[in-house]
Amino acid sequence: MNTEKDFSPLTPNIVRALNDKLYEKRKVAALEIEKLVREFVAQNNSAQIRHVIQTLANEFALSLHPHSRKGGLIGLAACSIALGKDSGLYLKELIDPVLTCFNDSDSRLRYYACEALYNIVKVARGAVLPHFNVLFDGLSKLAADPDPNVKSGSELLDRLLKDIVTESNKFDLVAFVPLLRERIYSNNQYARQFIISWIHVLESVPDINLLDYLPEILDGLFQILGDSSKEIRRMCEVVLGEFLKEIKKNPSSVKFAEMANILVIHSNDLIQLTSMTWMREFIQLAGRVVLPYSSGILTAVLPCLSYDDRKKSTKEAASACNHSLMKLVTPEDDEDDEESQTKSSPPGDGTPSKKEGDLNGSCNTEDWSNGSLVYSVLCSSDRSAVTLDLDGIVQVLDRHLHDSSTGMMTRIAVLKWLYHLYIKTPRKMFKHTDSLFPMLLKTLSDESDEVILKDLEVLAEIASSPAGQTDTSGLCDNSDSKTVLHIPGGVRDGHSFYLTGSKVTDLSPSTPSMNSYFYKFMINLLKRFSLERKLLEMRGAFIIRQLCLLLHAENIFHSMADILLKEEDLKFASTMVQTLNTILLTSAELFQLRNQLKDLHTQESCALFCCLYRSWCHNPVATVSLCFLTQNYRHAYDLIQKFGDLEVTVDFLMEVDKLVQLIESPIFTYLRLQLLDVEHNPYLIKALYGLLMLLPQSQAFQLLSHRLSCVPNPELMRTVEDPKAPVRDKRLAQPHIDYSELLQHFDRVQSKHLEVRHKRAGRFEHPDRKL
Repeated sequence: MNTEKDFSPLTPNIVRALNDKLYEKRKVAALEIEKLVREFVAQNNSAQIRHVIQTLANEFALSLHPHSRKGGLIGLAACSIALGKDSGLYLKELIDPVLTCFNDSDSRLRYYACEALYNIVKVARGAVLPHFNVLFDGLSKLAADPDPNVKSGSELLDRLLKDIVTESNKFDLVAFVPLLRERIYSNNQYARQFIISWIHVLESVPDINLLDYLPEILDGLFQILGDSSKEIRRMCEVVLGEFLKEIKKNPSSVKFAEMANILVIHSNDLIQLTSMTWMREFIQLAGRVVLPYSSGILTAVLPCLSYDDRKKSTKEAASACNHSLMKLVTPEDDEDDEESQTKSSPPGDGTPSKKEGDLNGSCNTEDWSNGSLVYSVLCSSDRSAVTLDLDGIVQVLDRHLHDSSTGMMTRIAVLKWLYHLYIKTPRKMFKHTDSLFPMLLKTLSDESDEVILKDLEVLAEIASSPAGQTDTSGLCDNSDSKTVLHIPGGVRDGHSFYLTGSKVTDLSPSTPSMNSYFYKFMINLLKRFSLERKLLEMRGAFIIRQLCLLLHAENIFHSMADILLKEEDLKFASTMVQTLNTILLTSAELFQLRNQLKDLHTQESCALFCCLYRSWCHNPVATVSLCFLTQNYRHAYDLIQKFGDLEVTVDFLMEVDKLVQLIESPIFTYLRLQLLDVEHNPYLIKALYGLLMLLPQSQAFQLLSHRLSCVPNPELMRTVEDPKAPVRDKRLAQPHIDYSELLQHFDRVQSKHLEVRHKRAGRFEHPDRKL
């Protein structure tokens, strides 16, 4: 620097000392500058003061010579000390050159700049707040400085600035938030720590409402929450915890909708628990406001439900989110937009309608005494404007069902959601049924019984919901869809019902009504059993028994019998009939249906028997057992007489063996007691002897033989009776069944089975025929 240049009012001695390499001499120069500026202040000579500051800034602080820059920095600090409370008038001129030195390559010069700015800020105090953004920008850079001395100096300055902001009520938050939003995405750990510390300070100041701007920084906060540093994560957790407390205290001022999607996108393991906790509070506090974001919320929540105990807290938070979100869906969401607007409009007198009161009541306020009123207002005011993202939800649920990696608890939750949506919004959900139906059928092959149970609940609701009462044309993509299901009228639980075509009309509110999807379901279920024999073997009985509970056993058996009557795969038809027959005779769920078939005293029960009989003919032993169940003993005897013309295989004899075991079971207690009445049940005894003659000398043979040996002598059992008494054999006076026609049908079915077996045998016994 040219020392001969005129730097007045700075003296040549001051100039030389400012340029000296020794700190002590520069400090002496600073004291002289302080004395000089005090004189100008006393004289109120602002022009000279400004001239001194500009000289120190331009000729020294911004000089190319390092010692000159150090002298300029200490000189500017001296000016600020001399100015005292008047330093606010010259802050821009004082601060700008110092901040420029923050970028100097010399770490010692950066430290002196930090020291100079500390002295300037300490004197100016609240007057520096209009320049807060530039100070914050400079400090954020020093927070990540590699030199420990510079970093230590910046921390002192940072604490001073925080004290000033905390004391003042003039902080310009609106001007600061854009800078905060920009810097919060820094990847540097020290810069992140600096940002978090400032957010914590601002959030704790009563006069600063940072909650209003939380949507602008929440994403950045969750980014920082995923930092690898445990200390930074802990600081961020504290800050987020404070924000959450404020949200609970003042839910009416929170912009839930703007932050919902931010929570959804953060699924990193490190931040998932916090994200789920926030999401749970948002759903409970904001209610239906978050419904438009429900598909995104479910995308984040559902996978967490399958976590193990290592992530128990996250799993529990996700489960609470899922449960709360599900409760927000109500029958009003099934209304069209026009209907919803009509119902949500207030009455003419301006008082809330009863419907609005009901809606408010459906919102879960839990135990928040302070926020319950606000929450009710939120629910009522937003309900009319908020629409359920049903298409998005269904897409998410369907995607999780298709994903083979989806955990069991997640699959159960998906099915619970589908069931809930079909209950609450059936009209809108049935628009998605055709796309969901194949996957729901496929889910029946799941490894988990609980998943299958929930899946059956969904399918049963689809099959019985009144919203599914549509035209059956085009429903099924196979020829079976044209089959018409005829279930005769009858009396069930004291109520009349009838089913024509593939629709049920039920006059009893306690009995589920079938719709156009019911028959489609039965066709596809049997087709799945046909293609997956292992499913039929392992889960077939379980699935059918549950369906009997969900959709009424008579409907299930009648429809399956009707479909099996037209089944082309005769071997499968025989296997399926055997399965259905075992369920009919052994399952507690079929108690009512067995009682209905046990006494064929009405035309309807006879028609049901005939329907089952025609399909049961695919399996001769099952047909006989059906006759035993319905007390058609003469017809059972007639059938057994025809067994001599059938091909008696090992499988056939095993089925007879099982029937003998069933006769000894509690189901056929009434049959065994009828053996006491020899005179009126001769064909029962003949039929049982017929089974005995079919059996080889086996354990079943010994069992049945022993039972028949207990049949009493009719002479010993004879009692004196009125000769005019009517015949007690109910089957002799049965006007509703043409047994000769049933026997002809049995012969036709068995002929088809015999023909198929002969064709198969021919293929195996004569492999050279194709030559």
